[in-house]
Amino acid sequence: MATKAFKEEKLQTVKDSVSKAKVAIATDYKGLSVEEITKLRRALQKEGAEFTVVKNTLAKIAIEGTDFAPLAELLQGTTALAFGFQDEVSPAKIIEKFIKETKKAEIKGGVLDGKVLSVEQVQELAKLPSKEELYAKMLGCINSPASGIANCVNGVLTALVRAMDQVREQKESA
Repeated sequence: MATKAFKEEKLQTVKDSVSKAKVAIATDYKGLSVEEITKLRRALQKEGAEFTVVKNTLAKIAIEGTDFAPLAELLQGTTALAFGFQDEVSPAKIIEKFIKETKKAEIKGGVLDGKVLSVEQVQELAKLPSKEELYAKMLGCINSPASGIANCVNGVLTALVRAMDQVREQKESA
């Protein structure tokens, strides 16, 4: 049985996570081994997220009065929470990929911007491009007009050089 000090420490840890998080995803971890949970934790940590198993009552106390308060309705049965700190998409992507690989665990839902997300909405969130992908696309769009202008100028200069070369060849052969 957990001691009061341990419970208070765990409660504070969850409160700290909630205060920094941009998204929270609730999962059912039933059937996962410690090794699999550790693998999932490591994958999430690489992307600036965390995965924690916590008693539902402690989690409900920790999220009370925060943007994540609607998460309370998902806290039933065996529940683990994933918190995303850097962006909203990567935790959903990692969890979705993990579930497809292991065929274990399941998503219960999530909370984003104070609104409850259904399982389907979390899965849709996982399909969105990451921040890095969006940055790359945006830079490509910004760079595209400049590349087009450079190609046009280069094409005109190339045509001019070819025309001058043909004139030179005609004068040499005449």
